[in-house]
Amino acid sequence: MNLVADAFAWLTSSEQWTGDGALHLLMLQHLGWTILSVFVASVIALPAGWAIGHTGRGREIAVAISGAARAVPSFGLLILLVLLFGVLHKPEAAVVTFVILAIPALLAGAYSGIEAIDRATIDAARAVGMSEWQIFLRVELPLGLPLLVGGVRSAALQVVATVTIAAYVNLGGLGLPIITGLALRRYDMILGGAILVALLALAVDAILGLAQRRALPRGLRTESPTTTRGDRTPAAASTS
Repeated sequence: MNLVADAFAWLTSSEQWTGDGALHLLMLQHLGWTILSVFVASVIALPAGWAIGHTGRGREIAVAISGAARAVPSFGLLILLVLLFGVLHKPEAAVVTFVILAIPALLAGAYSGIEAIDRATIDAARAVGMSEWQIFLRVELPLGLPLLVGGVRSAALQVVATVTIAAYVNLGGLGLPIITGLALRRYDMILGGAILVALLALAVDAILGLAQRRALPRGLRTESPTTTRGDRTPAAASTS
């Protein structure tokens, strides 16, 4: 309990929220790396996932690539890319690392969202004369959006957690107090930084979870049953 109290005392100390290394600035850096990485991964993964889901071809290759990407140790990959790119290109190495981490969830969300649609719905769209682009834009994309947002949600959470290692190559973020605390044996600083990362991940998950629920087409949302005056049964009406 003393460690927890010390961590919260460190978090609430005014000196942690001032200067170049202020916690809110580190949080903005953390979010910046996350948003940039997920955006770049989306540009790569979403078109490929949509093409796989629409055509039904290449799914096995996508699964294999996703599995291989998930098996890559992110910290080892970051160090390897820093060595390959050079110390002057640490930001590029970090972004590539986080993009590789985000691609599997985005790819799976894109193609599984389309695959989950009832084929009868797709056949009906073709029967009324829709082109393949119209089917994708008007049918597959809206109906597959909830699973797609779920993939974005999963990718964002993974990247938020992994961006912590960016501090190892002096790129800031909320991993900085954790790395610094390890070097100084300041366990209150380590726990405080970990708490901030967890809170940020929970906030991102809550926002994207709400977006995922809102992404469900209105006609498919299950409304909670409500009893109106017109819905009352004859027995209920007779007792009133």
